[in-house]
Amino acid sequence: MWDTIDNVTKELKGFHPGTQVEVEEFRVRMLGRKGVLTRLFDEFRNVDPAGKKELGKKLNLLKNQIQETLNEHKERLSRTETGKSRTEDMTKPADLLNAGSRHPIAIVQREILDIFRKMGFSVEEGPEIEDDWHVFSALNFAPDHPARDMQDTFFINNDSDNPVLLRTHTSSVQVRTMEKQKPPIRVVCPGRVFRNEAISARAHCIFHQVEGLYIDENVSFADLKQSILIFVREMFGSSARIRLRPSYFPFTEPSAEVDMNCNICGGAGCNICKNTGWLEIMGAGMVDPNVLKASGIDPEKHTGFAFGMGVERIAMLKWQVRDLRHYFENDVRFLEQFQSGLL
Repeated sequence: MWDTIDNVTKELKGFHPGTQVEVEEFRVRMLGRKGVLTRLFDEFRNVDPAGKKELGKKLNLLKNQIQETLNEHKERLSRTETGKSRTEDMTKPADLLNAGSRHPIAIVQREILDIFRKMGFSVEEGPEIEDDWHVFSALNFAPDHPARDMQDTFFINNDSDNPVLLRTHTSSVQVRTMEKQKPPIRVVCPGRVFRNEAISARAHCIFHQVEGLYIDENVSFADLKQSILIFVREMFGSSARIRLRPSYFPFTEPSAEVDMNCNICGGAGCNICKNTGWLEIMGAGMVDPNVLKASGIDPEKHTGFAFGMGVERIAMLKWQVRDLRHYFENDVRFLEQFQSGLL
């Protein structure tokens, strides 16, 4: 035992830890439940009574020396660490964190809304969970109208006369606006919509729309065409061209599909424009008189136009992205390009 005590005493003199971790490791090795000093006190029980007094004093002295050494080094290291922190330059700029950015769909949607705000349109929003009246019936969809088959709907409750569903277009917001406002009405309605469609490079079951509505006296189809042309050239540049093809929608008459020259292939033809050189960007038309009547607006006094576009399609053209699925996959490598302005 005396040899062990002498060895510990020498080790104390040569102990110069550099970190608090080393101090704690030394404490456990000396004073822990299985430490050196604990074993010495266990052996002390079997020492001859004649030598117990002197050995007991030596063990108590050693224990105090170990504790004092530990306290001394803890205090020394604490002062050193505090001194280091105080010598740091507190005026030095912090390390830059990777800043987040708006999603590309949000960027394009905001740009679309800003263009129409300049043209005098205000922004209206509505619920994503809607009823049949605002999504279909008020828009001239009769209960057995074949046009209901044009849109594969996600129904939540189809048991009542007015089923609850996920809206298939933001035209429902136009209906709500006409119900609560009197003409003149000039609004754009952004939002997320849902349709049971196969996911591909050109389509998705969840996407975003911006729909517009203008109702006043003497609104004409020429007003509609000019508004769309101004929008397209503001978004894509003065060289952008549009064409209108006759189409059919229950809520507009006459109706048209609006195409823009494909700026991805320059009109040469690609998988996005189906090798036509044109890409459909929206549907539009003059508001059907039945739609005005359903919302309490006199079709003899007022006329109007409506249009609706997919935000993903506009974003695809703006940044020449050939697969709109990229916008939903949240691949950081793709999204970082919009943060740095590479696209």
